[in-house]
Amino acid sequence: MAYDDYAKIAAAIRFIRTEVTNQPELAEVAAHIGLSPFHLQRLFQRWAGVSPKRFLQYLTSQHAKQLLKQSQPLLETSYDIGLSSAGRLHDLFVAIDAVTPGEFKSGGEGLEINWGVHSSPFGDCFIGLTTRGIVALQFVDIDPQPALQRLKNDWPHARFSKNEQLTDAALREIFALFTNKQQKPLPLLLRGTNFQLRVWQALLRIPAGQISTYGQIARQLGSPGSARAVGSAIGQNPVAWLIPCHRVLRTDGGLGGYRWGEERKLAILGQEFAQTDND
Repeated sequence: MAYDDYAKIAAAIRFIRTEVTNQPELAEVAAHIGLSPFHLQRLFQRWAGVSPKRFLQYLTSQHAKQLLKQSQPLLETSYDIGLSSAGRLHDLFVAIDAVTPGEFKSGGEGLEINWGVHSSPFGDCFIGLTTRGIVALQFVDIDPQPALQRLKNDWPHARFSKNEQLTDAALREIFALFTNKQQKPLPLLLRGTNFQLRVWQALLRIPAGQISTYGQIARQLGSPGSARAVGSAIGQNPVAWLIPCHRVLRTDGGLGGYRWGEERKLAILGQEFAQTDND
């Protein structure tokens, strides 16, 4: 099952990145993660829909640079035709509901946030949700407490309840998008500055299988000198995967870091590239 495969995929990516100058063969990668070449090949096919060799080709800087050249007109088109965060974006239904200034100031007073931790196709996920929408989606590898504490810091006056029956259903709904079965909008309730909200909305305009850069997003926002501020806002994204901060790279095609780990960013991108290529 895809939920159980991610750890092996991440270990393979980590090993290949470490040994990239030696160009390890399939058998060497498989041996490192304790699988036969046959089973590693089958794992990638099941998880990503392509062979390990093809998957890894998607993750090269050369492929990233080619995509960056192609992505610019696509991103410009998405703005020209008026795509917004309330519409269908990058093959996902996502609707943003920003808190009002009064709600921002109150820190979530009167709001109940249910939270839980569950498996996902990219490792364990911490999720927080309210009756108005998802407020947090974060990948957690070991201890969910830091994610819970960050959420409490963002919403200091909200009531928090662990409710894994409710959050499991929500997470399944989220990753139904992963298999293109989701048909209704997923609401997000976001607490951020005006600039952060504009950046997060810009991320939603990047189609699946495409990438952008910090500088491109800054220019699209009409602030060409704000690439560093864009990067900071992206780093504060509270909803992983649904708000696709993983689709932003450096201008040279480098990863540019990722709040939830570079191997995870590569895994998410590689799978998106594979799915788009197969469509």
